Amino acid sequence: MRDQRNGNRTRSRRGKPAPAPSATADDVDLFRQSIGDIRPLRPVDERSDQRARPPRPVPRQFLADEARVLDELLDEPTGPLASEIGEVLSYLRDGHDPRLLRRLKSGTFAVQDEIDLHHLRQRDARRILREFLAEAADLGHRCVRVIHGKGLRSPEGPVLKAMVDGLLRQHGHVLAFASARPQDGGTGATLVLLRRG
Repeated sequence: MRDQRNGNRTRSRRGKPAPAPSATADDVDLFRQSIGDIRPLRPVDERSDQRARPPRPVPRQFLADEARVLDELLDEPTGPLASEIGEVLSYLRDGHDPRLLRRLKSGTFAVQDEIDLHHLRQRDARRILREFLAEAADLGHRCVRVIHGKGLRSPEGPVLKAMVDGLLRQHGHVLAFASARPQDGGTGATLVLLRRG
């Protein structure tokens, strides 16, 4: 309480603030020099066209339809599939140094995370793989392993391997991928090199 009383020395005894000292001509000149040229604001009625407009509505149904169409398109992989190119997967996005792929194949990059897609249906595996890649990119991972199996016991062949091959080629975060070394899963797993940041 005593500190408050001492701090309010500029107030008169009745609690009213003391009058502010008037500015001198030098003070006014100094102030005008420091703020530079000014122009008065237009009256509010002249600025009415600049009021904040409400945000446009989000076209939720349109976005949902677009996502569904994209999922259906991704159900049909494009480009060479694992069954067409043999057992070994290998891919490098255009415009990148071929040494990246060689380093990936040799195991130079440490695997920072992995996902096992064994025994999943293709549609579920696709969704889970997309989520995994997005999360790995968000976490800043550089190299991940996708375990898809060789498909030797599947009557349809290497369905998951073919799906992984097609999805990785189309995924924006993927720079390169290659079948793992034998000690890291061989042709039943794929090492994936992701973009930085």
